[in-house]
Amino acid sequence: MTEPAGGAAGFDGKAFVRKLTPAPGVYRMLGADGSVLYVGKAASLKKRVASYFLKEQPSRRIALMVAQIANIEVTVTRTESEALILENQLIKSLRPRYNVLLRDDKSYPQILLTDETWPRLAYHRGPRSLPGRYFGPYPSSGAVRETLDLMFKLFKLRSCEDSVFRNRSRPCLQHQIGRCTAPCVGLVPTREYDATVRRAVLFLEGRSTELVDELGKAMEAASARLEFEQAAQLRDQIAAIRRIQARQYVEGEQVEMDVLACVVDQGLACVLLMAFRNGFNQGTRSYFPKANGVESPEEVLGAFVAQHYLEQRPPREIVLSHAIPDQDLLQDVFTGQAGRKVELKASVRGERARYLDIARQNAALALATEIGSSASQRARLLSLQELLELPEPPKRIECFDISHTMGEATVASCVVFDAEGPVRGQYRRFNISGIEPGDDYAAMHQALERRFRRGVEEGVLPDLLLIDGGAGQLAQARAVLDELGVRGVAMVGVAKGEARRAGHEALVLPDGRELRPGAASPGLQLVQQVRDEAHRFAITGHRGKRQKARETSRLEDIPGIGPRRRASLLKHFGGLVGLKAAGVEEIARVEGVNAALAQRIYAALHGLEPQSP
Repeated sequence: MTEPAGGAAGFDGKAFVRKLTPAPGVYRMLGADGSVLYVGKAASLKKRVASYFLKEQPSRRIALMVAQIANIEVTVTRTESEALILENQLIKSLRPRYNVLLRDDKSYPQILLTDETWPRLAYHRGPRSLPGRYFGPYPSSGAVRETLDLMFKLFKLRSCEDSVFRNRSRPCLQHQIGRCTAPCVGLVPTREYDATVRRAVLFLEGRSTELVDELGKAMEAASARLEFEQAAQLRDQIAAIRRIQARQYVEGEQVEMDVLACVVDQGLACVLLMAFRNGFNQGTRSYFPKANGVESPEEVLGAFVAQHYLEQRPPREIVLSHAIPDQDLLQDVFTGQAGRKVELKASVRGERARYLDIARQNAALALATEIGSSASQRARLLSLQELLELPEPPKRIECFDISHTMGEATVASCVVFDAEGPVRGQYRRFNISGIEPGDDYAAMHQALERRFRRGVEEGVLPDLLLIDGGAGQLAQARAVLDELGVRGVAMVGVAKGEARRAGHEALVLPDGRELRPGAASPGLQLVQQVRDEAHRFAITGHRGKRQKARETSRLEDIPGIGPRRRASLLKHFGGLVGLKAAGVEEIARVEGVNAALAQRIYAALHGLEPQSP
C-alpha cells in the first residue's frame, strides 16, 4: 500500500507525521521537481519520519535535504526485513541524490554452471540472465580463472559452447589433456556426469570436507565392485582436494569469508573487499561508492553491505572494519536469504584482525590514488571550462558519433560523462534508418532529434554537447536544438587534426571559431577521451549490426529458407558458425529441412555448386 502526501513548497512535515502509520515500511522524500531526494526504511514509519521534523538535525547534509522536501511517499511492508529489501531495490532503481550509491556495476566476474542436460562451467560477466547456478562474484577475473582451472583439473566438466558441443564427432584437446570427460561424444554416462556436477557444486560452496567424505565412500564402493580403475581416479581426486585443503590460510580453517574495510576522506569513500573461499585468499577489489555528502564510514559501509549482498549469495562470514547500522537485521536477512547462518563481525581478533588491518591499509592507499585521479579529472574539467568560456565546469557531457561501412548498418552512439568519468549505464545507441546510405549529416540529425526529443520530455539534458565532426555536423546539432527549443546547452564540434594526429584536433564552435589548444591542454585531453569512447561505442554497435545483417541475409538468400526455418537452423546449431561446421546429414535432421534443402544450405555456406541428394 502506498500513501502519497501532497504539497509542494511549504511542506508541513509535522502535520504529515501526525497522520502516518506506525507500521514498518519505506519512505521516499521528494523535491519540488518530483525528483527523489532520499529513500529510507523504518521499523516504525511514524517514529522514523518524525525524527526529521521534530528535532534539530545534527548533520548539515540531512538539514539541507529536509529543507528541500516538498512531498513524502511511503510504502508499508509487513516486516522490517521486507522494508530493508525494498529500500535496497528502490535505491538502485531511483538513485536518490542523498543516499550512498554503489555504482551499478553488472560486470562482477562469476562462475556459471549452466542448467542443461550436460552442464558446463564457464566464466561469466554481466546480469544473471542465463539459466543455471552462479557462484561469486569473485574479486577479480584472475580469481575466477584460477578457480576454473582448478575445477577442470578436479572434475573434468565441459567448458565448450553449445554450438561446439553439439557438433563434435571426436574428443577435443581438453579431453586429451585430462580436463574433460568428453560428454559430447558419449564417453561418460549421464549418471556419472551428474554425480560429478553435484560434487563440483559442493566444492564451489566450500563444503570440501563433505565432498571428501563422499568421494571416500564412492572409492570404497568402487573397490568392492572390483572397479579398480574408477577407484584409482577417485583416490587421485581425493588427494588433489587434500592438497588444496593444505593451502588454508586462516587459522587452519576451511573458511568462506569476506573482509571489508571502509575509508572516507575529502568527500570520497573506498570500500576494499578481501575474499576468502575454501580457506585461501582469492584477492581484493576496491569499490568507490558515491558518498553524496556522507562522512561517516559506518554509514557508507552499511549502505555498501546492503546493496552489495542483498542480490547475491553472501559468504558465511563478513568481517567489517566498523560496526554498521542495522547489523543484526542485515545478518538475519542474509541468513534467511542464504539458507544457512551468515555472521557479520565488527570486532575480531587473531588472524582476522590481521587481515582487517591489511584491508584498511589497502583501502587507504586505493582512496589516495582515487583522490589524485579525481583531482586530475577536476583539473581537466576546469581547463575545459576556461577553454570554452563556460560559466561553470560541465556536470554532464554527451558526445555523438556515427559509424557505418559504405553506408551499411549505420549506427549512432551517445556516451555520457559526469564529473567522475564515464557513466556507462546511460550510454545509448541509435539504429539509423530511412536515410540515404552514407549521409552522415542526416544520420546525425536523426540521432540528435531522437535523443533530445526524449531529453526534453524527461528533463535530462547535457551541459556540454560534443559532436565528432566539423562545422557540417555541428550545424545539424544546432538545427535540432533550435527546432526543439532547447537552450543552455553548449555545443562543440571535434574535427580531426592534420593527418589525424592526436592532440591536433580543432574544436569548432557554433559561432564559426576554431580552437586548437594543442596536445598539452588538459581540457582537450578530456575531449579526446570522451570522443574516443563515443567512437569505440559506435563502431562496436555497428560491427554487431553488420554481422547480424550478413548472417541473416546469407541464409535468406537460399531458396526455401524463410524466417521460421532460418530461426530453427540458427537455434539448433547455436549460430551461423555452428551451422557452417555441420554436415549435410546433420542439417537435414533439423525439423522442416529435407535432404535437398540441406544440400543447398551446405553448398551456399561453403561456396559450392549444389548436388543432387
